[in-house]
Amino acid sequence: MPTSQTINSCFVRPADRPSAGSSATGFTLIELLAVVVLIALMASATGGLAYGTYRKMLVEKAAKGVYLAAKYARLLAVERQTYCRLMLDAESRSFCLTMGGADLTSEEETAVKLVSDAYSRPTEFGGEVAFEQIKVVSSLQAETGSEDESKSIVFYPDGAADTAAVQIGDGKNHYTVYVSAATGKAQVRLGEADETPVAIVDLDMAE
Repeated sequence: MPTSQTINSCFVRPADRPSAGSSATGFTLIELLAVVVLIALMASATGGLAYGTYRKMLVEKAAKGVYLAAKYARLLAVERQTYCRLMLDAESRSFCLTMGGADLTSEEETAVKLVSDAYSRPTEFGGEVAFEQIKVVSSLQAETGSEDESKSIVFYPDGAADTAAVQIGDGKNHYTVYVSAATGKAQVRLGEADETPVAIVDLDMAE
C-alpha cells in the first residue's frame, strides 16, 4: 500500500517539480548595485530640485517683505502726516522703517522713530539673498535732473514717494520692487530691474 508521501507526489504536476539542473532564483550583486545607483541618482535629482525651489522661495519672501514694508510706509506717512523712510542696508542685507527726522522741504526736524510693530519690523534676509541693486531718485533730485543712488526711500505725507527700483536676488533668482513717485505705490515683479531709467518708471496701476 502506497504511503501518503507517495500518494501526494502523484498529484504534483511535472512543471511544478524542480529540475535537477535548475538553480535558486534571486538578485545578483550587479543587479542590486544597479538598483542602488538608480535610487541614488533619483534622490540626488530630487534633492537638487527641492533646494532650487527653496532658494527661489527665500528670494520671493525677501522681495515681498520689502514690498509690504513700502506699502506700510506710504500708509504711515499719509495717516501720521510725517515723513516715513524705508531704510535699505546692503551690507547687513536688512531693511527697516523709520518715521520723522529732517523735513526735506524745510529746516524742521523731529525725532526719528524706528517702526517695529505687528505690521513691520527690522528684517534681515535669509540664505544667500541680498540687495543686488538699489536705485532711488528723490522728487527734489528728479526736478533738477540729477540722479543719485541711495539706501533709503522717502514716503511723503501727500502720498507721493521717491522713485525706486530695488533688485533682490541670490545670483540666480531675481525679484525687483518698484516704487512710483507720483502715487507712492509699490509693485514687485519677477526678474531683474528694467533697463528703463528709474526716474521715468510709471507704476500708477490698480492693485
